[in-house]
Amino acid sequence: MPKKSILFVDDEPNILSGLRRMFRTLRREKDFHFLESGQAALDFMAENNVDVIVSDMRMPGMDGASLLTKVQEEYPRTIRIMLTGQADEESILRTVGVVHQFISKPSTPETLREIIDRACALQDLMENEQLKSVVSGIGQLPSLPEVYSKLQNKMKDPECSLADVAAIIEQDLAMSTKVLQLVNSSFFGFFKNIDSPTRAVNLLGLDTVKALVLSVGIFSEIKPLNAKHFSIQQLWDHSVAVAAYTKKIVQTETDSKEMLDHSFLAGFLHDIGKLILVSSLTDKYIEATKMAHDMGMPLCVAEFETLNATHSDVGGYLLGLWGLPGDAVETAAFHHRLDHYPNPSFCPPLAVHAADAIYYRLHPEKAPGEIMLSMEYLEKAGVSNRFEHWQELCEELGL
Repeated sequence: MPKKSILFVDDEPNILSGLRRMFRTLRREKDFHFLESGQAALDFMAENNVDVIVSDMRMPGMDGASLLTKVQEEYPRTIRIMLTGQADEESILRTVGVVHQFISKPSTPETLREIIDRACALQDLMENEQLKSVVSGIGQLPSLPEVYSKLQNKMKDPECSLADVAAIIEQDLAMSTKVLQLVNSSFFGFFKNIDSPTRAVNLLGLDTVKALVLSVGIFSEIKPLNAKHFSIQQLWDHSVAVAAYTKKIVQTETDSKEMLDHSFLAGFLHDIGKLILVSSLTDKYIEATKMAHDMGMPLCVAEFETLNATHSDVGGYLLGLWGLPGDAVETAAFHHRLDHYPNPSFCPPLAVHAADAIYYRLHPEKAPGEIMLSMEYLEKAGVSNRFEHWQELCEELGL
């Protein structure tokens, strides 16, 4: 496998010199390139493959936002990272639909290396180059038209409060995901994972959220679907139920609030890949849902037959690119292939895997094919005897 190519762009020579020294020991693992302008970067990319580009925001001539916008248009599979000390609203608005991750200045060598290593590993996660390009080029997720309209109208009200906005955003999977992406980026410097959309809205502030929703329009409306076997509303209902089931399961097994919060978020976002696929590759994804129904096979099997990737691949890939908490990324990526998840233990991916299986046990009419439950992994984790009890608890929720 060829080495990954990483390009740093910054107009300050001293910054580039420091980066060169920082990554000198990793030259055998990756190819690093350092350029002082946006135009030089584009000229370089026209002749060379670049897997990850890390650009400063404020540069003379072509600034980082303009550079990464062009990279998104011309090289959508390249992972785009913004390195900046400027966390002003204008920067947010110009880059929110373009940048996969923000890194604040100054940043430690360990943080930079971790983010770049993770970005490279995520690229390897998906083998389908065509699909990788589609996903890497996504700067926004679709939202339910009804919810989007409700939020627009509410935010035009001068008496609109953060609580009002948060209550609406929590009703929508795409809106919640984008707000969580922003608030968890080092761009805002909160230094801990924020798992709640309500908390995220409060931290971002009403003015920023208003600008995001009303001016930028990052929460685009999904086109009406002529799909017999797929419904955005059903996806929402499933995500809410699995998050609630996951919370109930975790509450019975541990007193850890951190694990409870992480698991709830992971349950809420575990099927985000379906939203990405149906909005980006609508016809092919509808074909996959029809195949699953007609042939009685699990949807993820039909997805792989049709797309050479599954919603788990895509969801984990994009959440990882956006820098969401690791438990959410790993759960999205592994909830249908728990046998590939290392070190069997009671963890968020296991809890969501069980909750997902319980949902389809309680709603068999919504599950084409067999219900994918890895009792072998549950046995290795020492909780297989708890599954039936978990199902009873979840059934009591009435979701």
